[in-house]
Amino acid sequence: MQYRTLKNTGETVSVLGLGCMRFPVVKVDGKEHIDEPEAIKMIRTAIDNGVTYIDTAYPYHNRESEPLVGKALRDGYREKVMLATKSPVFSIEKEEDFDRILNEQLELLQTDHIDFYLLHSLGKNTWENVVKKFGLVEKIKKAKADGKVRHIGFSFHDELPVFKQIIEEYPDCEFCQIQLNYADTMNQAGLEGLRYAAEKGLDVIIMEPLRGGKLAMPTENVKNVLGEEKTPVEWGLSYLWNFSEVGTVLSGMSTMEQLMENITYADKGIAGCLPEDAVKRLEHAGEVFNKWALVGCTACGYCMPCPSGIEIPEVFRVYNMTATDGVERTKPKYQALKVGAEACIGCRRCEKDCPQHIAISAIMPQVKKVFAD
Repeated sequence: MQYRTLKNTGETVSVLGLGCMRFPVVKVDGKEHIDEPEAIKMIRTAIDNGVTYIDTAYPYHNRESEPLVGKALRDGYREKVMLATKSPVFSIEKEEDFDRILNEQLELLQTDHIDFYLLHSLGKNTWENVVKKFGLVEKIKKAKADGKVRHIGFSFHDELPVFKQIIEEYPDCEFCQIQLNYADTMNQAGLEGLRYAAEKGLDVIIMEPLRGGKLAMPTENVKNVLGEEKTPVEWGLSYLWNFSEVGTVLSGMSTMEQLMENITYADKGIAGCLPEDAVKRLEHAGEVFNKWALVGCTACGYCMPCPSGIEIPEVFRVYNMTATDGVERTKPKYQALKVGAEACIGCRRCEKDCPQHIAISAIMPQVKKVFAD
């Protein structure tokens, strides 16, 4: 395992961080729940193998992630890691909610402090209408002064000008968390945002390094660009570790096999680990990926549950397959879905929570049309 010392906070962290949004699940009475024994085993195995940064959030896994992480960090594991979680600004309706939720999180996580605390998924709307309205910057600064959190920051899902605005108007911010991978170099904060944050002195944490798993299992045309020197996963992670501005890279691993593979890759996760020709090849692979990606869904699940019962990420996954496999070859997979795009009532509830700002209700009729007999 490689480690990096963050320039602003001064903390030393593993280059591979464990994202706690994609744990293995089991179905109980038709509903998905975290496979608790396996997830705890994965967290402790990660720590035993050198992972020192654990990232969760209030809404992950329908609010099962934080209490699960709290259980996993018993027996001395809490002292071995930097623990990160987030204030769900999208759920705050009055000033008192910030402290109430933070105290609840501390109890769920079974700790007296959180090492890295973020205002979650900021964009123009939440920054202007929630953070500013309820004085959340002052709230999070007080939480730090009170010792409940050690370092304060934000995670981000919006356009680059908004990212820069937040950094300018949040001067006590110590770090940020952005979506970045070789297909998202010009999406959201992107590479320019990475460099801008670093120039402003912020530590940068990376999320969605594999675009919700899509870069882990790319189409043949993307694989052909990448080459066979590394697996698609190692290519994706190495692209990010190559940047000296990157602190840790969060991977939401769903199996023990994925965890152990990524730990192996992290042994080589140093800045400058890729030659220039490999970087250019990866950026070209990103261009090829984006050409064929019909919907930029990362399967985060924030849009769920749908009141009509549509498994929105799964519908988009199948729909995206038509770009490379064709409609006829993909149609059986679509027909196997329990509820298809035809059930969309256009309520747009899902769009409010989508961090990728996908016009879901406008795309569903397109999906319906493509798969219509």
